[in-house]
Amino acid sequence: MKRIIIPGRNCWTVEETSDAGVLVDGRAYYRELYRAAKKARRYIAMTGWQFDSDVSLLRGEDLEEARGGEVRLLPMLDALCRANPELHVYILAWDFSLLLAMEREWMQHLLFNWTTNERVRFRFDPSSPLYGAHHQKLVVIDGVQAFSGGMDVCDCRWDDRDHRLGSSLRCDSGRDPHGPYHDVQAVFTGPVVGRLTELFEARWAHSGGGELHLPTVARDDVTFSSSVPAPPGPVAISRTFGKTLLPPQEAVQEVRALFLDAIEAADRFIYIENQYFSSRAIFQALVRRFREPGRPPIQVVLVLPRQPEALREQLAMGIAQVRLLRALERVARETGHTFRVYCSAARDEETGEDVYTYIHSKVMVVDDRFLTLGSANTTNRSLGLDSELNLSWEAEAHGDAVSRAIRRVRVSLMAEHAGLSGAETLAPLMRADAGLVDWLDAVASAGLHRLRPHPMETVFDQSPLLKSLEPEDLVIDPEDSVLDESLFEALRGGEDGLFASGIRLLSRWLVGAAEERPHRAILPADADSEGGGQYGGG
Repeated sequence: MKRIIIPGRNCWTVEETSDAGVLVDGRAYYRELYRAAKKARRYIAMTGWQFDSDVSLLRGEDLEEARGGEVRLLPMLDALCRANPELHVYILAWDFSLLLAMEREWMQHLLFNWTTNERVRFRFDPSSPLYGAHHQKLVVIDGVQAFSGGMDVCDCRWDDRDHRLGSSLRCDSGRDPHGPYHDVQAVFTGPVVGRLTELFEARWAHSGGGELHLPTVARDDVTFSSSVPAPPGPVAISRTFGKTLLPPQEAVQEVRALFLDAIEAADRFIYIENQYFSSRAIFQALVRRFREPGRPPIQVVLVLPRQPEALREQLAMGIAQVRLLRALERVARETGHTFRVYCSAARDEETGEDVYTYIHSKVMVVDDRFLTLGSANTTNRSLGLDSELNLSWEAEAHGDAVSRAIRRVRVSLMAEHAGLSGAETLAPLMRADAGLVDWLDAVASAGLHRLRPHPMETVFDQSPLLKSLEPEDLVIDPEDSVLDESLFEALRGGEDGLFASGIRLLSRWLVGAAEERPHRAILPADADSEGGGQYGGG
């Protein structure tokens, strides 16, 4: 087998783990984060795209574990510091776009720093490149345990694997319950945690917070429960950083190289679940694989949200995404390969309508021998502009312990999206041959469970004003900063006319708001877009 993980090319380093697990959906992650934080002795270091102070880490029957104690994020961290004079908390959040101000908790700098113990330190990270976002999600505790993946500790992210309709537990900060929400995180112990601690120290310093020296604390009480065991053995750490001048930072595109190398090496099967699909580099890599002579037929399966959210995300990603997906479907058909896109939903028994699960995870599996999960979307910006962090495993041989563990992770995720359980029912998912997609198609078309064929369409398909815009024109999803180009393109006359130029400028100025946003249910009166309006609220 051709090796995929190559240090110095597509990863920063490869490090050993003592134990690792995959945490699927917010309930599993928030519960393990709560347990780990309660045991912290010297420090808790957290960095992410967003934090909200009053997110409840335990809900429902899990609340019994707290025995009446505090379970909201910031009050819990404050209480831990007051109870333990040696404990320090460091929180680093993206200094977000003003376009998100109405969707973020206000006055966070004051709230986190001035209403809590002095050893709770909160910083906004303003060091991202122009139009870039700090998107890595990482928690390190005492240098002995770490969490990383697609999840932030913020509003509208909690859910469990059942994704039950009308769950009152999916409720934050006085909001109405948000819709079903899927994500994936990993938990680690062992030497890899030391390198992730170094990464946090570097990010803190780069943000202007000064030098940190976070030691490894000798502890023998580190335990966790996972949704699915992660593969055993070493794990690779891959990053994305956009280039900045002040503070100086060279571009790092390890995640980009990792995705492209994994696609090129795939012999039989690629499985991707992701929030978006708009990366031209990944699109081109799949086309090359489809057209490469002498290679065996390959199946490519994607699980995506029903559609990007709201008008700005339809502008930012929706048109480009659909056109790329349609093109891949056509090329696969012409070259004898298989390409399918699915989404996941539950049927509302009262209305008979589908309620779709929002897919926020970032996972890729190749041939059941390679697994990567992390913060990076399959978008241009995640491969070149934003800060991203992915963790990866690779088997030495088909059928070894790592390969079997990767298959268990893939099957568990696909079963959740399909809404299926039981050994006999899941047996077809264990296969990665030509029969797998036929089986998935049958399940999706029947509509009896959760899996649905993705419509691969947007509300702009029939719009004559937007129909002429090509994916590359909507550079709200760039790999590099585009301010000078934006101004020039908006001012030139151009054959596309004033409207198209205005759309391009709008898309570029909206770039900071497109990557992620809170997801909430909205009133039925507003639910007039495709997908039932579930994720369209502002």
